[in-house]
Amino acid sequence: MSKRNDMLLFIVWAISFIAMLGSLFYSEVMGFLPCEMCWYQRILMYPLVVIYGYAVYKKDMKYAFPGMILSGIGIVVSAYHYLMQHIPSLEEAGNGCGLIPCTTIYVDFLGFVTIPFQAFIAFVFIFSIHLFMIVQKRSV
Repeated sequence: MSKRNDMLLFIVWAISFIAMLGSLFYSEVMGFLPCEMCWYQRILMYPLVVIYGYAVYKKDMKYAFPGMILSGIGIVVSAYHYLMQHIPSLEEAGNGCGLIPCTTIYVDFLGFVTIPFQAFIAFVFIFSIHLFMIVQKRSV
């Protein structure tokens, strides 16, 4: 693998690691109870730290392919969760999530950056960088 792909793979790992730490910070330090959709996003994000970490360690992108699948699913789940918080017709679905309604907004930076939005951005970056590395590898 080239130095550039090594660096991109490390960046993808770092994004997943920071996202994991961020979710743990919100729940363990700030005391925000995760809703059901937040748990699904965690289930999709946390393995990415191990998957991409192993790929960085082995310096081989082939070990990271499951990460692309998980991040693609994560994009859909976090986008749906974000829309559930902001579209009135989807709010009904979010209220029946469990102990904590999925429409609960703990964080609201700039009027639109919520926790699901942050997860969405992390998943998009991970997926996009991984896709870029695949396309670049095929063109060589």
